[in-house]
Amino acid sequence: MNYRHGYHAGNFADVLKHAALCELLRLLLSKDKKLFVLDTHAGAGGYDLGGELAGRTGEAEAGIARLAAAPRDGMPAAVARYLAAVAAYDRKFGPPTRMGAATGGPRRYPGSPRLVRAALRPGDRFVACELHPGDALALKREFAGDRAVEVRQADGYQVLKAVLPPPERRGLILIDPPFEAADEFERLARAVRHGLRRFATGCFAIWYPIKDEAAVAGFLGALAAPRLLTMTLRLADGGETGKLTACGLAVINPPWRFDEAMAEALPWIARALGGKASLN
Repeated sequence: MNYRHGYHAGNFADVLKHAALCELLRLLLSKDKKLFVLDTHAGAGGYDLGGELAGRTGEAEAGIARLAAAPRDGMPAAVARYLAAVAAYDRKFGPPTRMGAATGGPRRYPGSPRLVRAALRPGDRFVACELHPGDALALKREFAGDRAVEVRQADGYQVLKAVLPPPERRGLILIDPPFEAADEFERLARAVRHGLRRFATGCFAIWYPIKDEAAVAGFLGALAAPRLLTMTLRLADGGETGKLTACGLAVINPPWRFDEAMAEALPWIARALGGKASLN
């Protein structure tokens, strides 16, 4: 496995998935019952936007940096909460870097494990999986001594089979694969269907790139999920061959009023980033 999310930290795809993740966590945690969270492809935990990996691509400049610089007038509450979570992580862990100095945006960016951990209450449980040895080690160091977080260097698809259904009976399953394999959509669909058979009431949030519209349509059809909400975010095509400019997030069994929150937040995010969004 060669993929490292550090190259893409804070980009437009992170903005979509993490804004939605923050809102899912808020709504699921509003109930006074324990919650289990599984992150199947967790990455390194947190990222230095001016460091070697993110600094090499500069993708955060068209993502979180641009969103953070957008005027606050009329900002939807879900977007404000997401930006507050990013700012809180940046204040706590962010040393001065080129990114912060150059753009006024965040210096460090929280990956999904940090966003999840910041939201959890005492008694909630979090399993974070990462297969890349270097990123798995970084993730273990980030959460060393934290008894609420279990970090596994493992294939997230295999862990999904092993831990579902959780004893808490309420759960959020975040699946954000690297899409290195040619058959990733097929593997992903199989994993989600298996997860739903074991945990039919769980909330599943699945990120995917949009490069081949037919492949995406086939994947969404293969999920065979009755309560499915899909969101897409598309940037203006800059003409750079091979560069990702569109992605989606599929949410199965979304909590009550999640669709309303994202229907307000997505168009605002798209305008701020100079793109287009849809929700179905």
